[in-house]
Amino acid sequence: MRSIRVRILAILAVLIVAGVGAWQLLPSDEVKGDPIAVGTTDEVTSLDPAGAYDAGSWAMYSNIYQSLMTFKSGATVPEPDAAESCEFIGQKLQTYQCRLRDDLHFSNGRKITAEDVKYSIERMIRIKTDVGPWVLFPSLKNVVTEGRTITFNLSSRDATFPQKLATGAGSIVDRESYPENKLRTGNTVDGSGPYILKTYKSKSIAQLVPNPHYKGALTKTGVPVTVHYYKESEDLLAAWKSGKIDVTHRQMPPNMLAALNPGDPELRVTAVDSAEIRTLVFNVREGSPLANKKVRQAIASIIDRGPLVTSIYKGTVEPLYSLIPQGVIGHSTPFFDAYPSPDPERAKKLMEQAGVETPLPITFAYRGGDEAYDQETGELRRQLEADGLFKVTVKSVDWTKFQKEYAAGKYDAYTVGWLPDYPDPDTFSQPLVGSDNSLHNGYSSKKMDALIGATLQYSDRGRTTADYKKLQALVGEDVPLVPLWQKKDYVLGRDDVSGSQYLSDGTGLWRLWELRRI
Repeated sequence: MRSIRVRILAILAVLIVAGVGAWQLLPSDEVKGDPIAVGTTDEVTSLDPAGAYDAGSWAMYSNIYQSLMTFKSGATVPEPDAAESCEFIGQKLQTYQCRLRDDLHFSNGRKITAEDVKYSIERMIRIKTDVGPWVLFPSLKNVVTEGRTITFNLSSRDATFPQKLATGAGSIVDRESYPENKLRTGNTVDGSGPYILKTYKSKSIAQLVPNPHYKGALTKTGVPVTVHYYKESEDLLAAWKSGKIDVTHRQMPPNMLAALNPGDPELRVTAVDSAEIRTLVFNVREGSPLANKKVRQAIASIIDRGPLVTSIYKGTVEPLYSLIPQGVIGHSTPFFDAYPSPDPERAKKLMEQAGVETPLPITFAYRGGDEAYDQETGELRRQLEADGLFKVTVKSVDWTKFQKEYAAGKYDAYTVGWLPDYPDPDTFSQPLVGSDNSLHNGYSSKKMDALIGATLQYSDRGRTTADYKKLQALVGEDVPLVPLWQKKDYVLGRDDVSGSQYLSDGTGLWRLWELRRI
């Protein structure tokens, strides 16, 4: 991590909300002074952890909910949070057991029990929302409780199971206030994280206050924070320039980031070489024009990442030629090896082999509301149509609707950003290219699933490198998606705010509790 005088942070996103009754209120001497104002363009799509698997929502969950495990800043191995202890039983990596702390309460005052943990995990899997995190637990057979002990029985080895429990998918909810078979609605939550919800208005504002009854891995909670949500990066920039916000995280306009002055005495900047990636995803369901592998390979033969990197993102991103980004175990370059440079002639031959008429009509959707994404989509459309092989219809869609519609197979191609859930290459495999993956593009391969399973065999994650390279080579061959770029993550902070360098480190957590006024 490179730190200058501004704090630019890494990976992940938006925040939090909380609130309830007098049981949770802070002593008056703890809330003096203005709350720290944080701005973001990420979006919270659901306050119920069973209902969302996106950066904005999970950034919130890490502050208002607890999981059995958590990651300290910079750590690659999780440690207990709501749990006293957790460990695999035996050497098979198929039984994971945790003992719950005995001093935990939800923000409504109710004591947390092992049954709440069991209920939270099983409920999330049972509800199985189209954009939910249930996809992280394909091997979970059952959850058994006895007193304060929770035992997770797996159908196959999974060395990454502790990391998955430490994510937003492992959030513990009150079984008496979260419906068994449907998502909870409304603007309140009952969690046990370091913050509680004071007020929340969707797509607008979240006011957070420290939870005085929090018990867990943290020795100290933070100060009041207000999170402001903006639809477009230009709106976020305007709020920053006006002095309305103290810290920004995801996404400032590329022009602004490229022009940052490290010598500015009024800023604190931390630039993080994050593992955030962006991919062009293909709907491979039967009946889709991109169901034919040759057609997808033709698109991979056309894509030129250069204009995206230089012209649109102004050098704030780097071209990506693999599913697993640089800096992560198992990184390789299968898309550079197979498609080293744009080759329209090769693409034309592949389309002929596919037996399709050209130009082939396809729908291309993306999350609207960001000028850089508008420009990126325009450039990709230009490349696809340049040689008469494709006729592209572009759709700019609101984030929440976009997620639901690509999950339903409404688009032929769509661009999606991805932030790692935990510091392990597995976060780029099963959730993206495994059967029932979170991209919902219909891709399923027994060979791919076998390779993913092989990578989960080893507690020593260095032993997985060869399997991950085979896995990525298969992605390059099947082309369920095309990697476009990876980027650094930037957080800007005023010079009177400390702690922004700890806000995010690639583990899926947003550490608002680290922020302080100087």
